[in-house]
Amino acid sequence: MKFFIDTADVDAIRELHDLGMVDGVTTNPSLILKSGRDIIEVTKEICSIVSGPVSAEVVALTADEMIAEGRKLAAIAPNIAVKVPLTWDGLKTCKVLSGEGFMVNVTLCFSANQALLAAKAGATFISPFIGRLDDINLDGLDLIGDIRTIYDNYDFKTQILAASIRTANHVKDCALIGADVVTAPPAVIKGLASHVLTDKGLEQFMKDWAKTGQKIL
Repeated sequence: MKFFIDTADVDAIRELHDLGMVDGVTTNPSLILKSGRDIIEVTKEICSIVSGPVSAEVVALTADEMIAEGRKLAAIAPNIAVKVPLTWDGLKTCKVLSGEGFMVNVTLCFSANQALLAAKAGATFISPFIGRLDDINLDGLDLIGDIRTIYDNYDFKTQILAASIRTANHVKDCALIGADVVTAPPAVIKGLASHVLTDKGLEQFMKDWAKTGQKIL
Protein backbone atom coordinates (compact mmCIF):
# COMPACT_ATOMS: atom_id res chain seq x y z
CA MET A 1 0.00 0.00 0.00
CA LYS A 2 1.21 3.50 -0.83
CA PHE A 3 1.52 6.23 1.79
CA PHE A 4 0.55 9.75 0.80
CA ILE A 5 1.15 12.51 3.35
CA ASP A 6 -1.81 14.80 3.94
CA THR A 7 -0.11 18.12 4.61
CA ALA A 8 1.41 21.21 3.04
CA ASP A 9 4.12 21.35 5.73
CA VAL A 10 7.33 21.07 3.73
CA ASP A 11 9.52 20.20 6.74
CA ALA A 12 7.24 17.31 7.74
CA ILE A 13 7.24 16.03 4.17
CA ARG A 14 11.04 16.16 3.99
CA GLU A 15 11.42 14.22 7.26
CA LEU A 16 9.19 11.36 6.15
CA HIS A 17 10.54 11.42 2.60
CA ASP A 18 14.07 10.88 3.89
CA LEU A 19 12.82 7.70 5.59
CA GLY A 20 11.23 6.43 2.38
CA MET A 21 7.72 6.83 3.79
CA VAL A 22 6.33 9.20 1.15
CA ASP A 23 4.83 7.89 -2.09
CA GLY A 24 2.87 11.09 -2.69
CA VAL A 25 1.27 14.12 -1.04
CA THR A 26 -2.27 15.43 -0.79
CA THR A 27 -3.18 19.03 -0.06
CA ASN A 28 -6.45 20.93 0.17
CA PRO A 29 -7.52 24.55 0.80
CA SER A 30 -7.52 24.02 4.58
CA LEU A 31 -3.96 22.66 4.54
CA ILE A 32 -2.79 25.53 2.31
CA LEU A 33 -4.32 27.96 4.83
CA LYS A 34 -2.53 26.18 7.67
CA SER A 35 0.80 26.44 5.83
CA GLY A 36 0.41 30.21 5.50
CA ARG A 37 1.98 30.08 2.03
CA ASP A 38 0.99 30.78 -1.56
CA ILE A 39 -0.56 27.69 -3.16
CA ILE A 40 1.58 27.79 -6.30
CA GLU A 41 4.80 28.40 -4.36
CA VAL A 42 4.34 25.69 -1.74
CA THR A 43 3.00 23.15 -4.22
CA LYS A 44 6.00 23.69 -6.48
CA GLU A 45 8.35 23.12 -3.55
CA ILE A 46 6.54 19.93 -2.53
CA CYS A 47 6.79 18.64 -6.12
CA SER A 48 10.54 19.25 -6.04
CA ILE A 49 10.84 16.96 -2.99
CA VAL A 50 8.40 14.21 -3.90
CA SER A 51 8.50 12.33 -7.19
CA GLY A 52 5.09 10.71 -6.70
CA PRO A 53 1.69 12.33 -7.21
CA VAL A 54 1.04 15.63 -5.44
CA SER A 55 -2.63 16.56 -5.24
CA ALA A 56 -3.48 20.25 -5.64
CA GLU A 57 -7.14 21.18 -5.32
CA VAL A 58 -9.25 23.50 -7.45
CA VAL A 59 -11.48 25.96 -5.62
CA ALA A 60 -13.94 26.90 -8.36
CA LEU A 61 -17.44 25.40 -8.40
CA THR A 62 -18.32 25.38 -12.12
CA ALA A 63 -16.80 22.98 -14.64
CA ASP A 64 -15.36 25.66 -16.94
CA GLU A 65 -13.61 27.40 -14.04
CA MET A 66 -12.45 24.11 -12.52
CA ILE A 67 -10.94 23.06 -15.83
CA ALA A 68 -9.07 26.36 -16.14
CA GLU A 69 -7.79 26.15 -12.56
CA GLY A 70 -6.87 22.49 -13.04
CA ARG A 71 -4.78 23.25 -16.11
CA LYS A 72 -2.96 26.00 -14.24
CA LEU A 73 -2.25 23.69 -11.29
CA ALA A 74 -1.14 20.87 -13.58
CA ALA A 75 1.40 23.22 -15.16
CA ILE A 76 3.27 23.47 -11.83
CA ALA A 77 4.97 20.09 -12.29
CA PRO A 78 4.47 16.81 -14.18
CA ASN A 79 3.55 14.95 -10.97
CA ILE A 80 0.55 17.12 -10.09
CA ALA A 81 -2.76 15.33 -9.58
CA VAL A 82 -5.55 17.86 -9.97
CA LYS A 83 -7.99 17.45 -7.11
CA VAL A 84 -11.68 18.07 -7.86
CA PRO A 85 -14.79 17.63 -5.70
CA LEU A 86 -17.26 14.84 -6.33
CA THR A 87 -19.97 17.01 -7.83
CA TRP A 88 -21.44 16.83 -11.31
CA ASP A 89 -19.21 19.73 -12.36
CA GLY A 90 -16.27 17.99 -10.75
CA LEU A 91 -16.99 14.86 -12.77
CA LYS A 92 -17.15 16.91 -15.97
CA THR A 93 -13.79 18.42 -15.04
CA CYS A 94 -12.36 14.98 -14.33
CA LYS A 95 -13.43 13.72 -17.74
CA VAL A 96 -11.83 16.67 -19.55
CA LEU A 97 -8.57 16.77 -17.60
CA SER A 98 -8.04 13.01 -17.56
CA GLY A 99 -8.69 13.04 -21.31
CA GLU A 100 -5.89 15.58 -21.63
CA GLY A 101 -3.53 13.19 -19.87
CA PHE A 102 -3.54 14.78 -16.40
CA MET A 103 -3.86 12.81 -13.17
CA VAL A 104 -7.12 13.60 -11.39
CA ASN A 105 -7.99 12.94 -7.75
CA VAL A 106 -11.75 13.06 -7.15
CA THR A 107 -12.26 14.00 -3.52
CA LEU A 108 -15.03 14.22 -0.91
CA CYS A 109 -16.43 10.81 -1.80
CA PHE A 110 -18.98 9.40 0.65
CA SER A 111 -20.77 6.67 -1.31
CA ALA A 112 -19.98 3.73 -3.57
CA ASN A 113 -22.22 5.21 -6.27
CA GLN A 114 -20.10 8.37 -6.28
CA ALA A 115 -16.97 6.25 -6.60
CA LEU A 116 -18.48 4.37 -9.54
CA LEU A 117 -19.18 7.65 -11.34
CA ALA A 118 -15.63 8.88 -10.71
CA ALA A 119 -14.14 5.73 -12.20
CA LYS A 120 -16.39 6.05 -15.24
CA ALA A 121 -15.20 9.67 -15.64
CA GLY A 122 -11.57 8.52 -15.74
CA ALA A 123 -10.37 9.44 -12.25
CA THR A 124 -6.82 8.44 -11.38
CA PHE A 125 -7.70 8.41 -7.68
CA ILE A 126 -10.94 8.34 -5.71
CA SER A 127 -10.76 9.75 -2.17
CA PRO A 128 -13.38 8.28 0.20
CA PHE A 129 -13.39 10.08 3.56
CA ILE A 130 -13.37 7.45 6.30
CA GLY A 131 -13.16 9.63 9.39
CA ARG A 132 -15.95 11.97 8.37
CA LEU A 133 -18.30 9.03 7.88
CA ASP A 134 -17.31 7.70 11.29
CA ASP A 135 -18.20 11.14 12.69
CA ILE A 136 -21.84 10.64 11.68
CA ASN A 137 -21.97 7.07 13.01
CA LEU A 138 -21.42 5.34 9.67
CA ASP A 139 -18.56 2.90 9.12
CA GLY A 140 -16.15 4.52 6.70
CA LEU A 141 -14.28 1.26 6.25
CA ASP A 142 -17.42 -0.38 4.84
CA LEU A 143 -17.26 2.18 2.04
CA ILE A 144 -13.66 1.23 1.24
CA GLY A 145 -14.73 -2.41 1.01
CA ASP A 146 -17.70 -1.62 -1.25
CA ILE A 147 -15.56 0.42 -3.63
CA ARG A 148 -12.88 -2.28 -3.72
CA THR A 149 -15.49 -4.87 -4.70
CA ILE A 150 -17.03 -2.70 -7.42
CA TYR A 151 -13.71 -1.71 -8.92
CA ASP A 152 -12.49 -5.30 -8.93
CA ASN A 153 -15.76 -6.51 -10.47
CA TYR A 154 -15.25 -4.31 -13.51
CA ASP A 155 -11.47 -3.95 -13.56
CA PHE A 156 -11.56 -0.17 -13.07
CA LYS A 157 -8.05 1.27 -12.92
CA THR A 158 -8.97 4.13 -10.55
CA GLN A 159 -6.94 3.81 -7.35
CA ILE A 160 -8.69 3.90 -3.98
CA LEU A 161 -7.04 6.67 -1.96
CA ALA A 162 -8.42 6.32 1.56
CA ALA A 163 -8.64 9.77 3.14
CA SER A 164 -9.69 11.36 6.42
CA ILE A 165 -7.47 8.85 8.20
CA ARG A 166 -7.57 9.46 11.94
CA THR A 167 -5.91 6.43 13.57
CA ALA A 168 -3.33 3.70 13.12
CA ASN A 169 -6.20 1.20 12.99
CA HIS A 170 -7.64 3.05 10.01
CA VAL A 171 -4.36 2.49 8.18
CA LYS A 172 -4.22 -1.21 9.09
CA ASP A 173 -7.83 -1.85 8.16
CA CYS A 174 -7.47 -0.06 4.83
CA ALA A 175 -4.46 -2.25 4.07
CA LEU A 176 -6.45 -5.38 4.93
CA ILE A 177 -9.39 -4.31 2.77
CA GLY A 178 -7.15 -3.50 -0.16
CA ALA A 179 -7.05 0.28 -0.48
CA ASP A 180 -4.34 1.22 -2.96
CA VAL A 181 -3.28 4.31 -1.01
CA VAL A 182 -3.86 5.95 2.36
CA THR A 183 -3.30 9.63 2.85
CA ALA A 184 -2.74 10.61 6.45
CA PRO A 185 -1.28 13.45 8.52
CA PRO A 186 2.41 13.06 9.44
CA ALA A 187 1.53 12.35 13.08
CA VAL A 188 -0.59 9.34 12.11
CA ILE A 189 2.14 7.90 9.86
CA LYS A 190 4.75 8.34 12.61
CA GLY A 191 2.33 6.86 15.14
CA LEU A 192 2.33 3.54 13.26
CA ALA A 193 5.70 2.81 14.88
CA SER A 194 4.32 3.14 18.41
CA HIS A 195 3.30 0.23 20.62
CA VAL A 196 3.11 0.09 24.39
CA LEU A 197 4.86 -3.30 24.49
CA THR A 198 7.75 -1.98 22.40
CA ASP A 199 8.19 0.85 24.91
CA LYS A 200 7.92 -1.55 27.84
CA GLY A 201 10.41 -3.99 26.36
CA LEU A 202 12.91 -1.25 25.56
CA GLU A 203 12.64 0.13 29.08
CA GLN A 204 13.47 -3.30 30.54
CA PHE A 205 16.39 -3.81 28.14
CA MET A 206 17.86 -0.44 29.19
CA LYS A 207 17.57 -1.30 32.87
CA ASP A 208 19.27 -4.66 32.36
CA TRP A 209 21.98 -3.14 30.20
CA ALA A 210 22.79 -0.56 32.86
CA LYS A 211 23.35 -3.39 35.34
CA THR A 212 26.03 -4.95 33.12
CA GLY A 213 28.20 -1.85 33.45
CA GLN A 214 29.22 -2.23 29.80
CA LYS A 215 29.48 0.23 26.91
CA ILE A 216 29.41 -0.36 23.17
CA LEU A 217 31.06 2.95 22.30
